[in-house]
Amino acid sequence: MRDLPPIEVRRHGTAGPEVVVLHGGPGAPGAAAGLARALAPHARVLEPWQRRAGAAPLTVAQHVTDLREVAPAGATLVGHSWGAMLALSYAVEHGDRVASVVLVGCGTYDEATRAIYRRRIDERRGPEGRARLDDLRRRLAAAAGPSSKDALLAEIGDLADRVMAYDPVPDPVSPDAPPPDARGHDETWNDVLCRQAEGLEPAAFAAIRAPVLMLHGDDDPHPGPETRDLLRRYIPTLEYVGFPRCGHTPWAERHARDPFLSALSAWIAS
Repeated sequence: MRDLPPIEVRRHGTAGPEVVVLHGGPGAPGAAAGLARALAPHARVLEPWQRRAGAAPLTVAQHVTDLREVAPAGATLVGHSWGAMLALSYAVEHGDRVASVVLVGCGTYDEATRAIYRRRIDERRGPEGRARLDDLRRRLAAAAGPSSKDALLAEIGDLADRVMAYDPVPDPVSPDAPPPDARGHDETWNDVLCRQAEGLEPAAFAAIRAPVLMLHGDDDPHPGPETRDLLRRYIPTLEYVGFPRCGHTPWAERHARDPFLSALSAWIAS
C-alpha cells in the first residue's frame, strides 16, 4: 500500500466498550454522526471519515488498511449500508482485532438482491421522483469539475434517503463534514462489484469468527431477509433482528429508534 496520510476520526463518549461506527455511501463522511452520537452515552465511539479519492483509485483493500490504522483492537464494528459491507471485509482480514460486527441496513451481495432493491426504490420514487433522478444523473454525467459532481451526488443521496425512510426524524450530519465524494463513491463501489464478480465476497466471510448481528428495517428497500439468507451460507451463526415501520436508517426512524438503540446497546454491552 502507498504511504498515505491517516484518515480523520471523530470521537464520541468517554466511557464503556469501544465501538467503531462506519458510514455508508461509499463517500458520505459524517452520515453516521447521528448513530455515533446516539451510542455515546453507552460507549467510547470512533467515527472514521473514510478516505476520499486521490492520486490512485480507491479500493476496498485501501479502506480496510485505513481502518486498521485507527480501529482499536477488541472494538465492535457497527457499519451502516456500505459501511456494513466494509465491516465484514475488515473482519476477514483482521478478525483477531474485532469483538463483534453489527450490520445496519446492509448493502447487497448479488444481482438478485440488487434487482429487488432497484425495483422497490423505483416504485417508491413514482414518476416525478424518477424524472428528477434521471435529470440529476444526466447532469452528473455531464459535470466537468469535482465540486459539481460532489454537489450532484449529494442531491441524488438526499433523494434516495427520502424514499428509503418510513417515518423519519431529523438526523443532521456533522456540520463540518465535507461534501459527498462522487469520484471516491464510484471507485469504491466499482471495486465492491469486482470483488463480487470474481467470487471473493461474500465467500471470504466464511473466515469470520466474530459474532455478527444484522439489524434491518422491515421497510428498507434493501432486501434484509434475502441478504441475511445469502450471508448465512458463509456466516451460519449470523443473528438477525428486523424492525417494523422502519426504513434504511433505524436510528433516525420515529417508530424504530428506541427498540433499535436498545438492541444495539445490549449487543455491544454483552
